[in-house]
Amino acid sequence: MRTHPEHLSCKPQEAEDQQLTLTCEDNNLLTDLYELTMAACYAGEQLDQQWASFELFTRRLPENYGYLIAMGLAQALDYLEKFQFSRAQIEALRSLKIFAHAPKNFWLLLENAKFRGNVWAVPEGTAIFPNEPLLRVEAPLWQAQIVETFLLNTLNYQTLIATRAARLRDVAGSKAKLLEFGTRRAFSPQASVWAARAALAAGLDATSNVLAALKLGREPVGTMAHSLVMAVGALEGGEDEAFAAFHRHFPGATLLIDTYNTVEAAQRLAEKVKRGEMELKGVRLDSGDLVQLSQQVRSLLPGVAIFASGDIDEWEIARLKAEGAEIDGYGLGTKLVTGTPVNGVYKLVEVDSHPVMKKSSGKGTYPGRKQIIRKFKQGQIQSDCLVLVDQERSQVSSGNGQSIDRVELMQLVMKQGERILSPEALDVIAKRTAASVASLSSEVRRLDDPILFEVEVSEALQELTECLSHQD
Repeated sequence: MRTHPEHLSCKPQEAEDQQLTLTCEDNNLLTDLYELTMAACYAGEQLDQQWASFELFTRRLPENYGYLIAMGLAQALDYLEKFQFSRAQIEALRSLKIFAHAPKNFWLLLENAKFRGNVWAVPEGTAIFPNEPLLRVEAPLWQAQIVETFLLNTLNYQTLIATRAARLRDVAGSKAKLLEFGTRRAFSPQASVWAARAALAAGLDATSNVLAALKLGREPVGTMAHSLVMAVGALEGGEDEAFAAFHRHFPGATLLIDTYNTVEAAQRLAEKVKRGEMELKGVRLDSGDLVQLSQQVRSLLPGVAIFASGDIDEWEIARLKAEGAEIDGYGLGTKLVTGTPVNGVYKLVEVDSHPVMKKSSGKGTYPGRKQIIRKFKQGQIQSDCLVLVDQERSQVSSGNGQSIDRVELMQLVMKQGERILSPEALDVIAKRTAASVASLSSEVRRLDDPILFEVEVSEALQELTECLSHQD
């Protein structure tokens, strides 16, 4: 148990922490209350040490999505490795009225908390479909229960960002420069860092988030804002003076040229480039008719990269390309880091070796611990099948380009609370993401009305589901 002092009030209604800044230690309390009350109930009923398995999956995809790209496992494993409660945190919980009758052994569980379970997961960057587990936790019941909220928060958000980034890369093509600019629109400072990571791991080239870039060993990227053009221009003579000032300190930097008149700015810059007065590598357009403007700028500055920004998403990139826009790269912000959420859920599938299932209308689940068997032919996904982990399966074949290759997607990544999977470099995950998307049919990848990839269910799993559905 951690004993260092913390600024955590034991009387939450009498004092407020207005800053609300998170630390790694805070993550253990970053949970819904019912996770703690259920854990206390398990302790009171002496069920807390029963071995339980929970699987995290999504029942359905967001509208107009044909697949998801799994992401967030690295942060999930880091959280589980550091799972413990400090004395101050336990005292803060004791002060809450709802825990007035909590059993004594619940507090002992918290005092000695250390995650001791196993985790199975699909690798980050893997394409997945409805009802396929991204992750399975096998642990003492109270531990497997209490980690639900953090795991859902981590995997749901990063999976959303990774999927959008993969779609953007798929539409834009491999040569376009795609830059993550979403920090100011992400749902929190923490989310902005996770969004940057997920975007890079799914194929984007760089991020403007300085903290994220430095933590991830990358160079942050960026251009300038209209305010610099207006401020320096007003104080030193005009737009051209602003451009010159910026280049004095950042030679060759990309210039934002649509503060006033985009074409006129491009014409003046073209004259300076022609006279050898300026070395210009890139310009950015943030407004207006991007098709027409980019074509005009290209005619004036043929050797200069043109970047576009301004609420751009995969549909807008597809439109711009179809209409002949002359754009070499995109700054992607609001539409990348927000949008229809990935509605992943975390459900109990087995306890004390007994498979269980939820039977609620429209929210039913498949019972038992499951594996995903994916079949490939010549690099293309042919089928996915959900099977029970103890179900008899043939060996995975190596394949020769013509035969059907069989891969078990879920891998053991943590054993008895110890990580057995080394953290992967973002470039490795990005390559896996690109390969995953390339393995999908064009019908699954299309932006509008993609076909729903049908996930098969093994005969044994169907029989178990049918059997349990008729039990009370």
